[in-house]
Amino acid sequence: MVQVIGAGFPRTGTSSMKTALERLGFGPTHHMLDILTKPGHVDRWLPAADGRPLHWPDVLRGYRSTQDWPASHFWREQASAYPQAKVVLTVRDPHRWYASMQALLTEGPGRDLPAELPGKAADFFGAMARFRPLLDHIGRATFGAAWDPGRGMPDEAVAHAAFHRHTEVVQDAIPADRLLVFDVRDGWEPLCRFLGTEAPDEPFPHLNESGAMRRVLDELIATGEFPEVFRADR
Repeated sequence: MVQVIGAGFPRTGTSSMKTALERLGFGPTHHMLDILTKPGHVDRWLPAADGRPLHWPDVLRGYRSTQDWPASHFWREQASAYPQAKVVLTVRDPHRWYASMQALLTEGPGRDLPAELPGKAADFFGAMARFRPLLDHIGRATFGAAWDPGRGMPDEAVAHAAFHRHTEVVQDAIPADRLLVFDVRDGWEPLCRFLGTEAPDEPFPHLNESGAMRRVLDELIATGEFPEVFRADR
């Protein structure tokens, strides 16, 4: 049963949040990394590319929390399906977010690929190709119908407007006592107070999402295997 719903855009600390939520006992946390390491999960999400409703007990089977796209795009639907779950809207400086999103589109799954891919790299990029219609659907819903995902991020002003609009829509839709607007730089205290847990005696995880994605895919393309940290079935 999902207990924490992530409503933030990618590149707002969602990888850090995945680690933090799992450390607090709200894992497993569904994240784009789960699509990356478990390509079979793609099929759970594909109906939404055609505008069909998703059956959340199947889509999020085995998860107690969500972060990142595709899940965070459907925050409203999850909030309805799991009325007891709390919602965390991660935010970030829009200029830094925009630069990180640009890096994701150029260095992440949309990068240029060699003609032959070894081992699991072929499975992963094949799954991402199948997943592309949903990501296109999410991107156009976010940035406008004219957005072309093959050309990278839209103009920065358009992206910033989408970022601020999303923040306002979530805040207007979710009651204040059910919502935390959270910058991961603020650390454990506001998150743990909101979730009713004690803060761990360790630093809050701060992961370099752009750098992590680049390193994961570099190793995957070079060796046909994910880095060791991603190989466990979580």
